[in-house]
Amino acid sequence: MSGPKHSTRVTIGGEEYTIRSDAAPERTKALAEHVDKAVRDVTGNASVVESHKAAILAAFAIADELFREREEREAVAGSMRSLAAELRRWLPPGKRGPTA
Repeated sequence: MSGPKHSTRVTIGGEEYTIRSDAAPERTKALAEHVDKAVRDVTGNASVVESHKAAILAAFAIADELFREREEREAVAGSMRSLAAELRRWLPPGKRGPTA
């Protein structure tokens, strides 16, 4: 279920937007700050003049960040599964539970 809609004014890339979302305004502002920083990083490190190109490059950087986090999460989950399997071997047979 979605909650009540909130309208939150944010600034991204020097332009103001009103974001209507069921997320808390604080979260919306934090997300906008993250996107704004990505846009500023792109415009500060490249000769991108057109705002739509800066937005695309910022989205690419954020997608890369997301993919890296997912890969790291999966690596940690794999390590935890391996550790759980190793620990399960040390338990008495009646305490091992189902194997996955």
